[in-house]
Amino acid sequence: MAQWTSAVGAAQLARQLKTQQRGPNGPGTRRPPAYRALADGIRLLVLEGRVPVAARLPAERELALALTVSRTTVAAAYEALRAEGFLESRRGAGSWTAVPAGNPLPARGLEPLPPESLGSMIDLGTAALPAPEPWLTRGVQGALEELAPYAHTHGDYPAGLPALRQMLADRYTERGIPTMPEQIMVTTGAMGAIDAICHLFAGRGERIAVESPSYANILQLMREAGARLVPVAMAEGLTGWDLGRWRQVLREAAPRLAYVVADFHNPTGALADEDQRRQLVDAARSAGTVLVVDETMSELRLDADLRMPRRVCAFDPAGGTVITVGSASKAFWAGMRIGWVRAAPDVIRSLVSARAYADMGTPVLEQLAVNWLMRTGGWEEAVALRRAQARENRDALVAAVRDQLPGWEFEVPGGGLTLWVRTGGLSGSRLAEVGERVGVRVPSGPRFGVDGAFEGYVRLPFTVGGPVAVEAAARLAAAARLVETGASTGTDAPRTFVA
Repeated sequence: MAQWTSAVGAAQLARQLKTQQRGPNGPGTRRPPAYRALADGIRLLVLEGRVPVAARLPAERELALALTVSRTTVAAAYEALRAEGFLESRRGAGSWTAVPAGNPLPARGLEPLPPESLGSMIDLGTAALPAPEPWLTRGVQGALEELAPYAHTHGDYPAGLPALRQMLADRYTERGIPTMPEQIMVTTGAMGAIDAICHLFAGRGERIAVESPSYANILQLMREAGARLVPVAMAEGLTGWDLGRWRQVLREAAPRLAYVVADFHNPTGALADEDQRRQLVDAARSAGTVLVVDETMSELRLDADLRMPRRVCAFDPAGGTVITVGSASKAFWAGMRIGWVRAAPDVIRSLVSARAYADMGTPVLEQLAVNWLMRTGGWEEAVALRRAQARENRDALVAAVRDQLPGWEFEVPGGGLTLWVRTGGLSGSRLAEVGERVGVRVPSGPRFGVDGAFEGYVRLPFTVGGPVAVEAAARLAAAARLVETGASTGTDAPRTFVA
């Protein structure tokens, strides 16, 4: 019986392999044999989760034709992968991907580094900061004081606690967007919100338009839901959306959903202006596309002189076209798994009904904590603390990268938590792999693209500052030197997963 559970076509694998840029060919650069380069490329795809474990690979002849190399090269690469534990084969069943014994299975998104590894590894994989104390403790203490009446109930609130729904509705109304509590559903984080939306609106095989690049974990969530992702390139730099491309995709592909991050886009940090927001809402309405707007970064304005545009839902106040998703995880703390959806009342009712078969509801104590913070002003003070910390980290990281890696290119965003960096022609996948060898964990650009795009990029979050930011940049520079000289290739390459 075959041991593979999925299959990768020759054309698909060839496209992914061809995006893996190698470093510039200069003095001292060691070119590996063609079979070794091919084996390394497939191994990187497996380590990053872009080719699943237990996926059947194309036959040697098929892949040779797709790559325009000899069959002998492919056969030698497959044999090297088998020797290293990344490939298994059986006569009559073909060859399928594997990981060596003792290695963790590659994940498909960006997972936090285990706490026990934090002492030796600088983690730039996750865009999340420590809790803004004392506000976390105060919020939990306030929630405990208000818990007793809820403890005498069943504790199931599929749409969220009425008090928190009212609080969130009032906050939108205060921003000039009239909102009723019937337009709010509280969720278990933004991921829970978007998962519910995708299952309600986009069944398996439906098209979802996404920014290119976009947030890696959301892209993977949509892939695993069976969606067909339609990438729409961002405008240059930090200027937001390319409306011409968006109109074309909405008109020609007719996606059921479109997912965007208007405020301090993850990963680029771009901020869409008010006219772009109005035009995109109009285009989505004309195409019959539901526009899902992720506002998880909206409160993280780091430059005080930056004027924030109105929320996207201000151009669709009834919520018929725009579904807004918010969260406490970026603005407050990732451990506070409270998210919310703002939409038309009938959409909220449908989401609540569908949710009954998933998670039933969001923890009451955490909802009470967020409600307490928003009611008492603690939320604003905590967010101010978060902004100051992220601003300090951003400035330290930018200075360190410019000093240690002057050939890397980026624009400094006015908010958010991420820096999107072009790596001077080096492979982001190889930098991620070698980075773990030298003690820095960084996600490569293809995590944020569709079908292998952005190999020449990495994402750097504003999660470290001061001397740690300087050390992180120094380790990235060391990794870059290893990639440039070809030292990342060979059978002794690391076999650990880099998120």
